[in-house]
Amino acid sequence: MSDQPQGELTIRTLAMPADSNPAGDIFGGWVMSQMDVAGGICAHERAGCRTVTVAVDRMSFIEPVNIGDVLCVYTKIINIGNTSMDVQVEAWAQKHFHSGSRLKVTEAVFKFVALDDDGHPTPVTD
Repeated sequence: MSDQPQGELTIRTLAMPADSNPAGDIFGGWVMSQMDVAGGICAHERAGCRTVTVAVDRMSFIEPVNIGDVLCVYTKIINIGNTSMDVQVEAWAQKHFHSGSRLKVTEAVFKFVALDDDGHPTPVTD
């Protein structure tokens, strides 16, 4: 596992109490949602049109995210097909906001499909 994020910083957001369970652990679904948003931004910028998530592959949680951590999500396109793209998405937590220490908390490959104005798959062009 790399000790440095791979890809471009796409989203930074603060983990808040409303995003946690009673023990103060941030819900995995919240983290995954932030990753999906970041991957969607990356895919949309590359495709230049609407994109939708069609699959998530190989996601496992490595470290917990706690209230007050800054979640940093990095994205990198790793494959472009005819109408789809695979985006490597990494989530890192900057612990205790000002400490500067950060840990990779999860990663996954998100697959996005480019859509035309009528909602049909459309080619991803160069």
